[in-house]
Amino acid sequence: MNSPAEQVPRRVWDLPTRLFHWLLAASVIGLVVTAKIGGNAMVWHIRLGLLVLALLGFRLVWGLVGGRWSRFASFIYAPATALRYLRGEHRPGDHFEVGHSPLGAFSVFALIGLLLVQVATGLVADDEIATTGPLNRFVASATGLAATAWHKGFGQWILLGLVTLHIVAIVVYKLRGKNLVTPMLTGDKPLPPEVPASTDSLATRGLAAVVLAATGALAMWVARLGG
Repeated sequence: MNSPAEQVPRRVWDLPTRLFHWLLAASVIGLVVTAKIGGNAMVWHIRLGLLVLALLGFRLVWGLVGGRWSRFASFIYAPATALRYLRGEHRPGDHFEVGHSPLGAFSVFALIGLLLVQVATGLVADDEIATTGPLNRFVASATGLAATAWHKGFGQWILLGLVTLHIVAIVVYKLRGKNLVTPMLTGDKPLPPEVPASTDSLATRGLAAVVLAATGALAMWVARLGG
């Protein structure tokens, strides 16, 4: 194992991934706040939901073409690998300390999956007062009401629980001497020189802008389907 003196800053999180992370965090906070306020704030709730749709679409694509450690291939772990991680049995080349660890990967996929469900149910929801999702008119009334019940009930609380666990994990890692926040701000981690860095060039950032523009256009198209 390399000593800290032998480590160098390596780019782990490319700029598009970092912007996605913080925009998503801000959007989720905004969604919770606007949902609690209700009334006219629901206009912004829907807008933020569409923003989250665009961001999630971006992340799904970026998980295939983004920087090395942002790609899903770098943090999809076999069950045996996850068990070795939990037992503390690290092998050369595991790189658990670089991007997402197996537990971190589980958290990421759980959050993305649940947010997709929340967005989908929000798109067809009907609160029977003044707010309907843009795709509500394409589903049966019973389907819209069931989606609303999930969106405002179990879905909301499970999401808040996952976010809380995410924050708790960050605090626990910090207490153990591992800072997860700074790398998501700067993009770099002190790592052994042999660890490959993520590409974070003007070209990849330009590609990210194109991908986000495409997913943003998709979200706007969905919004217009509501008439």
